[in-house]
Amino acid sequence: MLRNKSVSVKAEKPNVLLIYTGGTIGMVNDPKTGSLKAFDFRHLSSQIPELERLNVSLDTVSFPEPVDSSEMNPRLWAAVAQQVYDNYAQYDGFVILHGSDTMAYTASALSFMLQGLQKPVILTGSQLPIGTIRTDGKENIITAIEIAADRDENGQAKIQEVAIYFEYSLYRGNRTTKVSASHFEAFKSPNYPELAIAGIQIAYQLRESYTQAEEPVFFTDFDNRIALLKVYPGFSAEIYAGIFNPELVKGIVIESFGAGNVPTDLKFQQLVSDYLAAGGVILNITQCSTGMVDQGKYQTSSFFSKIGVTGGRDLTTEAAITKMMYLIGKYPDRDTVIRKLGENICGEMSL
Repeated sequence: MLRNKSVSVKAEKPNVLLIYTGGTIGMVNDPKTGSLKAFDFRHLSSQIPELERLNVSLDTVSFPEPVDSSEMNPRLWAAVAQQVYDNYAQYDGFVILHGSDTMAYTASALSFMLQGLQKPVILTGSQLPIGTIRTDGKENIITAIEIAADRDENGQAKIQEVAIYFEYSLYRGNRTTKVSASHFEAFKSPNYPELAIAGIQIAYQLRESYTQAEEPVFFTDFDNRIALLKVYPGFSAEIYAGIFNPELVKGIVIESFGAGNVPTDLKFQQLVSDYLAAGGVILNITQCSTGMVDQGKYQTSSFFSKIGVTGGRDLTTEAAITKMMYLIGKYPDRDTVIRKLGENICGEMSL
């Protein structure tokens, strides 16, 4: 699905593989039509001549046809993860160019697909096309490559996980969410500090590592039979009754109020109870941008605790959905899925 190309940069190591999936960052204006089109990444240096000055040997691979990030899905996540896994021994770091709209979903998915990383996998993109004068894409690409190539005094990668770099900040991938469609500072990590901040120097704020293996543990067989339900004042349980069918929907993520609260609607409670009794799995996360679910703190969430809904703590929506896809895809045993939903697998939640 991906095809290899090369960019002539310095021939010295470290080696970084740039994976272009699509998105705004790879667009330039067509001089004939004036419309945006994807440019040829074999000529990346013509768009970003500063790359010639980096002490990095840079290769690129691209999707045959650029994918708008709104079209991303588990099959395409698996294709990106496969590219990293297949080239893991040949490169010191990886940079993935991706549309910003679903970048946080992809970063979360890759963190579960590629556990045990000891090398950086950095996603980045831009709000303006690379061919635009005021583009944020050039700085994002340059610094993402620098981070992917960076080593400590022992020769070890400073970043050993999936991360997102955007507008001078490096975030843990499965802790990140998109917060703006119009500002350059498009992403935030609501409940986890930045991994690094790029100023005059790149200031790393290294956190605990979740590396648990000498080589990546590769798994891409996600189950996307997942539903997302966001409660709101006055929502009708009857409207959502169809998703509480464990034959069609294996897991449901509920975005609740505050610390995990939902209305005390008897019809809704019955749907939840019957779904769990029939073998379904429910994960409760908060709609709030910061803070976490604390089921049982208020009477309106105690029902969830009593009947076996799993509290998702401070999981982002993106991490909650991809974590459930990963667990249901990997473990046929429902009890194992429920237990691991409450565990911190690869840095995605606070305990």
